[in-house]
Amino acid sequence: MPLQRPFRFGVNMFVPGSRREWSAKCRRAEELGFDVVGVADHLEFSAPFPAMVLAAEMTERVRLSTFVLNTPFYNPVLLARDVASTDQFVDGRLELGLGAGYVKAEFDAAEIPFPSGGRRVEQLERTVTTLRRLFADTQYQPRPAQPSGPPLLIAGWGDRLLRLAAAHADIIAFPGGWASPTGDELHLAGVAQTEERVAYVRGLLGDRADAVELNLLVQQVVPPAERATVPDRFEPLPPDAEHSPEELPSVLIGTPAEMAQQLKERRERYGFTYFTVMEYNMENFAPVIAALR
Repeated sequence: MPLQRPFRFGVNMFVPGSRREWSAKCRRAEELGFDVVGVADHLEFSAPFPAMVLAAEMTERVRLSTFVLNTPFYNPVLLARDVASTDQFVDGRLELGLGAGYVKAEFDAAEIPFPSGGRRVEQLERTVTTLRRLFADTQYQPRPAQPSGPPLLIAGWGDRLLRLAAAHADIIAFPGGWASPTGDELHLAGVAQTEERVAYVRGLLGDRADAVELNLLVQQVVPPAERATVPDRFEPLPPDAEHSPEELPSVLIGTPAEMAQQLKERRERYGFTYFTVMEYNMENFAPVIAALR
């Protein structure tokens, strides 16, 4: 039986705004009991590293995370400098989240070639190994505040990416489904698909299983009155949740007490202990945190 960790809760911020607005949102997330403030990496959103430095100035306790970097956009050596500098400036509160990138339109807008999925995972692997090598060098400058660099979160769903995550990540993040080839649609995973992905990862982790934290991105937090809208929000639903959307691992439905129970069940069933919600669900999810604590 895998080690059962305590819960951690993150909120992924992505709506740009003024310094005052951003500062207020980060303080509010900490007040509500979130453990991690994440910053998404999309072209129309705020740039992650300056956003995290400002978030650190406005908060005292929360960890700061890139959730997750569009890694093929970055030169690994230059990224290492940004990561180390940011970790210094946030006093070692940084968690580094990396993904392989999935939205073709963003690559097109940046005039960067959009490689195959396999090539993007290869680029991610080069980045991970470069960061690990540089941060392991005691002579490397600038030094990150955390001796071996920030904890590494790798997010994804496919076999190649999960193999990479199992080999290198401190945290493996599951998005709750998979994107279409161009990244413009998300297909939610049901119970059987999620169980298969988690079992695949645990088989790869072997002796590392207890050392690696499993994260799940919660796609929606749905109050009881809106339960009937779930099939319209995610169409089509996977067969094993078609008539019971509350079974969807990445969707929470019900009262705060009911959602808290769903999270306990998902910790027991899948091993997820670190849950991240979207910014638009931050206030709705806060009573669930209170119910669990």
